[in-house]
Amino acid sequence: MRLAISFAALFLSVALLQLSSGGVGPLDALSGLAFNFSTAQVGLLGSAHFVGFFIGCWWAPRLLGSVGHSRAFAAFTALGAIGMLGHTLSQNPTVWALLRVASGMTIAGCYTIIEGWLQAKVTNETRGRAMGIYRIVDLGASLGAQLMIGVLAGLPTYMAYNILTLLCCASLLPLTLTTVKQPEIPQNPRMRPALAWSRSPLAAAAVVIAGLTASSFRMVGPIYGQEIGLSASDIGYFLAAFVAGGALAQYPAGWLADRYDRRWVLIAFSAVSLIGCALIVYSADLGRALVMSASALFGFLTFPIYSVAAAHAHDFAKSEERVELSAALLFYYAVGAISAPYLTSVLIATYGPPALFTFIAVGHLGLVIFGLIRMRVRGTNPDRTAYVYAPRTSPLIGRLLRRSRERR
Repeated sequence: MRLAISFAALFLSVALLQLSSGGVGPLDALSGLAFNFSTAQVGLLGSAHFVGFFIGCWWAPRLLGSVGHSRAFAAFTALGAIGMLGHTLSQNPTVWALLRVASGMTIAGCYTIIEGWLQAKVTNETRGRAMGIYRIVDLGASLGAQLMIGVLAGLPTYMAYNILTLLCCASLLPLTLTTVKQPEIPQNPRMRPALAWSRSPLAAAAVVIAGLTASSFRMVGPIYGQEIGLSASDIGYFLAAFVAGGALAQYPAGWLADRYDRRWVLIAFSAVSLIGCALIVYSADLGRALVMSASALFGFLTFPIYSVAAAHAHDFAKSEERVELSAALLFYYAVGAISAPYLTSVLIATYGPPALFTFIAVGHLGLVIFGLIRMRVRGTNPDRTAYVYAPRTSPLIGRLLRRSRERR
């Protein structure tokens, strides 16, 4: 019962945190456009978020090791609340970009603490169920955050950001008030980007493209939606359809990745992502229903690339490398995610809305070509690890997934 209560507190904190942080990006884009920010300035906000995410991945394990789980979670949550509430004090895009760095640090930091706590509490018998609930809560709250956009965008700016701040502060309560004893401070993984490249250059490149794709769509997608005539509520559904499509893709992607050469699976997903990019552009003039369907299909085709790439990289890793390999893959994800929102926003301003998906398509075409080259350089795969859905949350996710990966 104590274990169940402990998990309930963690999962409630995750849900409230995701509802809060998941709404900031789209709301920033719509509010920024309403304040006459340029598309490049709106894109810079998305890039700033992932700069903060990268800093948080580096700093969070160190802070956790210094002050413990609850204090570190409180510190990162306070940072997020400051970042959200600060939006109401200024309409300067540079100030907003700095505040988004804080929100990115909050996401990386809080997920590191939550996943470190989970890792310490799960056993081999409860690991699968705990991770399954964790994934459902995370994806469900992310979906809910996108659906909130239509409501938040219709409110005065100060009120919308106040609501997100309240949700962020509320995420403090379940974790900090739980009576379950805090776990021991875990050993911190080192950030070794070269490890991922040495184990699988294809996996490292695929993770970069996954970061490029997801950050472009989620941070600049509201600009695209407004440019093609979607209302604020429709933009929320547009983003939610992307997340829902990605969630539905995990089982079939895992089935394919566990039965066929993962390099071919990666190449296939990237190749059909080109079709997804074309469909979402051509659906813009064909009505709301087709736009939403194309968004869901795009999420279905692109979301699994990170998990398939992670599984492929872990095929070549030793057991003691898995945690640091997960951290290294997050580094490559952040590399793609930091650069993409600003670049795509500039391209939209210069060439129009279709440039967003042209940019993404070029990235996937490059991945297809690189994958075919790697197929010739490296021979057959070694014994495969089990496919698992790998959230892009914190470096400590590797500990939670380690035993699942080693399951044959």
